[in-house]
Amino acid sequence: MHKFPLKLEKSLENRKQQNAFRELGNSNNLIDFASNDYLGFAGNAELFSKTQRILEEYNILQNGATGSRLLSGNHKLYPVAEKQIADFHKADAALIFNSGYDANIGFFSAIPQKGDLIFYDELAHASIRDGIRMSNAKAYKFNHNDLEDLKKRLNLITSETNSEIYIVTESVFSMDGDSPDLKAFANFAEERDYHLVVDEAHAVGVSGEKGKGLIQDLGLEKMVFARIVTFGKALGVHGAVILGSELLVQYLVNFSRSFIYTTALSPHSIAAIITAYESLEKYDSSEFNSELKLLQENILFFNYELDRHDLQEYFIESTSAIHCCIVSGNDEVKNIANQIQNKGFNVKAILSPTVPQGKERLRFCLHSYNSKEEIKDLLELLATFIK
Repeated sequence: MHKFPLKLEKSLENRKQQNAFRELGNSNNLIDFASNDYLGFAGNAELFSKTQRILEEYNILQNGATGSRLLSGNHKLYPVAEKQIADFHKADAALIFNSGYDANIGFFSAIPQKGDLIFYDELAHASIRDGIRMSNAKAYKFNHNDLEDLKKRLNLITSETNSEIYIVTESVFSMDGDSPDLKAFANFAEERDYHLVVDEAHAVGVSGEKGKGLIQDLGLEKMVFARIVTFGKALGVHGAVILGSELLVQYLVNFSRSFIYTTALSPHSIAAIITAYESLEKYDSSEFNSELKLLQENILFFNYELDRHDLQEYFIESTSAIHCCIVSGNDEVKNIANQIQNKGFNVKAILSPTVPQGKERLRFCLHSYNSKEEIKDLLELLATFIK
């Protein structure tokens, strides 16, 4: 057998010694407080059947896209989906990417140019940071959700006259579940003629009317240069979209390498995206049992139960579907997670280096299909371990 590089072997051994070694888990029958399937769309039989009907309606009988979108893969469902998504999100244009990671890599490696400056939240997702590293622009991080710190850092750095400034944040942070003051960030960016970029991966399908996300809920669509929305969370399918101007989409089609040099998504994948958005479009705020309403009720109930059990001090404040309980140390947080799982609840430990050392946590993801009783029992159990 070919010899494995010693440096790589040592890196794996270090991970094991730090109790941070990652392994692929198996599916289980535990009560779900771990997945990103906030609305239950991923396992919805009606949506599954409707996706098939869309393929039949358009007379599409092929398994794959056959090539990149610039070659042979731009099948007829793509423009249908992109128009639907742009209309839903009140954007001038939309461009679908194969995943959220591809979208962030493709955007940040292509848009900011040499001589430009990027200022990004220190807790920005790994895909954002990886894309920024591929850019020729200079990048600086600012303290989490801290607009005043951003202003100080901007004042300390003298940029060239023709530099473009990009400010990057998320509407809901995946490892904290919290949000910045998006109105304040948008107003600041507009006053200075800076470009605000917001990742809405964990807000769309969860926040705002019909789950349109926080940017639309606050009426900031026209103040944001680009929005990145992923479909693998609340929408329960695969892929992502970048929302912005027609010129932005044209530029990405010409210069975004993760868009240009990859096989397009299959017709089935795009049909599933269309189906998911159709489901969001039908939701009415007065509809008693819609998945969105059930999810939002569960978020309120979870926070109520935190208060009832005096657990707020252990949690990062959140009104999203993500709630995080800080438990310092990989060993300790893994131990508590294992005990909770042994009681039937699928709750994941988030370890360093995914989060900073000392900020390890239990991450609770709420869903429309979690019952009030399950939430109540889970937090009663948690209280026995951490109080």
